[in-house]
Amino acid sequence: MRKNKPEWVVSLGVLALVSLLGLVNAGTTPVPIGGPLNSGDVAWMLTATALVLLMTPGLSFFYAGMVQRKNVISTMLQSFVAMGVISLFWVVCGFSLCFGDSIHGLIGDPRTFLMFRGVGGATHPDLAPTIPLALFALFQLKFAIITPALITGSFAERVRFSSYILFITLFSVFIYCPLAHWTWHPEGFLHKWGVLDFAGGTVVHMSAGFAALAGAIFLGRRKSHGSGHQPANIPFVLLGTGMLWFGWFGFNAGSALSANATAVQAFLTTNTASAAAMLSWLFFDAVRGRRPSALGGAVGAVVGLVAVTPAAGYVTVGHSIFIGTIASLVSNLATGWKSRTRLDDTLDVFPCHGVGGMVGMIATGVFADKVGLIYGDPTVFLRHMAALVVVGVFSFGGSYLLYPVPDAVIRIRVRPDQEEAGLDLSQHAETLGATA
Repeated sequence: MRKNKPEWVVSLGVLALVSLLGLVNAGTTPVPIGGPLNSGDVAWMLTATALVLLMTPGLSFFYAGMVQRKNVISTMLQSFVAMGVISLFWVVCGFSLCFGDSIHGLIGDPRTFLMFRGVGGATHPDLAPTIPLALFALFQLKFAIITPALITGSFAERVRFSSYILFITLFSVFIYCPLAHWTWHPEGFLHKWGVLDFAGGTVVHMSAGFAALAGAIFLGRRKSHGSGHQPANIPFVLLGTGMLWFGWFGFNAGSALSANATAVQAFLTTNTASAAAMLSWLFFDAVRGRRPSALGGAVGAVVGLVAVTPAAGYVTVGHSIFIGTIASLVSNLATGWKSRTRLDDTLDVFPCHGVGGMVGMIATGVFADKVGLIYGDPTVFLRHMAALVVVGVFSFGGSYLLYPVPDAVIRIRVRPDQEEAGLDLSQHAETLGATA
């Protein structure tokens, strides 16, 4: 049996090192200053940033309602702890790796904004032309937080908490930051290809979905897989869906980085796609002889939000209805297919986020205003298809190579007796208490 104390000694040492780095003022090239602030943009982006952060607690309720009762607390904490881990990582070097001076279009220079050096109240000519660079950094932080939290649904009910913390740090460094740089930095190679990802179809949902698939394969099946279990709390799922839907307006409309017509369009397409996807999931289940369920409606709504994310600011409201509907049907079929395999993706992260993200990226290449396939030029569509392959291979392959690292240090999967007792008790010595 492995000892647990050394892993926390290492964690405290890392935290102490981060604290010492806070006293360091890196000597790199001065950060360029942009134009004047726009107070309307600042007010909207402060609101959008708060909305996106709300999504992570929303995700915790969404996931926790679907697991077994003995794993509710651990599932929620895995989302909450990402807010702490990634926030510190982002300040130390995460923001620099994503948006620092580009190194061959592949990654940002970690020295550019080390410990948020130069990240303050002034604008930036390329990244934040009308809002403080610090506000832009905070907005992007919320995306970095929720992405690894999304992955937790795939290996729910069997992952060791300390190993999970190490994994999400590694994932952020080696998967999330490169993808964000490729896609959203002006010098990123996917950005220069002309790949359009308005709010995170590739960076957030495809990366999380493929990492989830790799995690489900690496960790293997739960002991209870196939036996079926009663979700702990369906109202939690509905509450989480509502919080996600509400927060997603900041996620997508906020990605306009301005209080303008594009933000309004993204707000509209986001709401419409989610509505269409929710109803499509319910009606499709009914057509196949199933009763419409609260769980199905909630999952369908989230799939619509996922699929419209890369397209939100580039498509019409009519296109968003189509995107939400198609993504819902495809993810529904993918979920049904997965249930007939031995793959134990506990909460269907890959069928919903991975597949939904891919549908959204394809749809963006088809419908994007003036440059999509329906406007007669296949260039952007073909580049989206190439990006889909690149991102899929990188996210899955890279994540699969990362999982053995925490497994070698701490062991990523809990022991059978700990899994049987439940992660709430075995990992955190907490329980929900007696059933009412």
